[in-house]
Amino acid sequence: MNRSSLERISESLWEIPRSYRDDMRVPARFYASESMLDDIHGDRSLDQLVNVATLPGIRRYAIAMPDAHEGYGFPIGGVAAFDLDEGVISPGGIGYDINCGVRMLRSTLTRHDVSAHLEALVQQLSREVPSGVGRGGVLRLDEANLDRVLAFGSKRMVELGYGTEADLDRTESRGTLTDADPALVSRQAKQRGADQLGTMGAGNHFVEVDLVERVFDAEAAAMHGITEGQVVMLIHTGSRGLGHQVATDYLKTMTRAMTKHAIRIPDRELACVPFRSAEGRDYFGAMSAGANFAWANRQLITSEVRRAWHAVFGASGGTLELVYDVAHNIAKIEEHLIGGHSRRVVVHRKGATRAFEGQPVLIPGSMGTASYLLTGRREAMNTSFGSACHGAGRRMSRSKAKREVDAGELRERLRRGGISVRAGSNAGLVEEAPEAYKDVDAVVEVVHRAGIATKVARLRPIAVVKG
Repeated sequence: MNRSSLERISESLWEIPRSYRDDMRVPARFYASESMLDDIHGDRSLDQLVNVATLPGIRRYAIAMPDAHEGYGFPIGGVAAFDLDEGVISPGGIGYDINCGVRMLRSTLTRHDVSAHLEALVQQLSREVPSGVGRGGVLRLDEANLDRVLAFGSKRMVELGYGTEADLDRTESRGTLTDADPALVSRQAKQRGADQLGTMGAGNHFVEVDLVERVFDAEAAAMHGITEGQVVMLIHTGSRGLGHQVATDYLKTMTRAMTKHAIRIPDRELACVPFRSAEGRDYFGAMSAGANFAWANRQLITSEVRRAWHAVFGASGGTLELVYDVAHNIAKIEEHLIGGHSRRVVVHRKGATRAFEGQPVLIPGSMGTASYLLTGRREAMNTSFGSACHGAGRRMSRSKAKREVDAGELRERLRRGGISVRAGSNAGLVEEAPEAYKDVDAVVEVVHRAGIATKVARLRPIAVVKG
């Protein structure tokens, strides 16, 4: 695909028209600045977006956010809405790490208050929050108790004493999708998740200590208790091995079922079934259970982070209050205005986050770069199904980062930048080097200029604990 195939809708919005390919049912749209086009054309993300536009029952258009890059089936950063009666559901439009998401906690302390204790805090966080591939936590659940977590998510963790009602009020969907059915989650998935609650995992997951470097919207920041110079925390992780197994299980089911439903797709990674079919309903119930597991996981990690904070600062540190928790990699039934009428659709957000009007939007950067707090705007409801980007977006594969980034040099560079880092391995560290990602400031600026979400505050990392 070359630039001549693109039509510019606005300063930040581009369209690939239906005429680009005979099998497209709707146009494909993506958000980007002019300077981002080379990166976007550097992988298959736009081709994948066109493939999404061919799926049955898709409404209005397939969308990619400015952090878009090549993924499995859908591009990461992809958004699509499907009619409940005529449309499909696809695990490739949600992702393997179901409800990978991020939450933000605010403290009452400033950089001056924490500077002398930063290393102690990093060490304590490393002790309290288990991390690494396959690493289990201290909470081991039998199947009956795990089923309660799968059914009720964050609510169950609060019942067990790992949070408060205020935490639920500040979590998307209050941390529970009510369509969850634990019986639709395989025994193998449950076995993988039985000891993984309260664990970070690996890859791009982290617990991060940040400084509120700049406030753009004082009124919105005040609503969230955010001020310049304040220390906040970010937690980024998802549903661990349980969610991965749910995706694996149902991709196999859907691949077999497509012939029965007479569905043809341009890429086998887009395996899908009608949303109303038995297979579609089963996957949605299992996916919802996986999403609840992820919310429960972040809730338990929040408890661990609070425990680490108290161990270092005691009563003088005050409490860490949840600002908000947003989900990535999820499908949700929502009402949106389509063709002048309110329609119920199943919105797939893969590497994208909800950005409903007035809702906090959290955009974590890569290790060593800024993160952002934004507020969703009404325009998002009109143009992106209430969605925004979810991060900076990769521009370099993990294998390439391992070849090109030196771990020792990276650690020293981060140290000089005032960032204390604790990582499980050098390989895991270099995979997440800042140069492996797009410029988060540029990505957020596109979202801001497009009117999807408004910048509220820019955060700068001062300590990072990686999986």
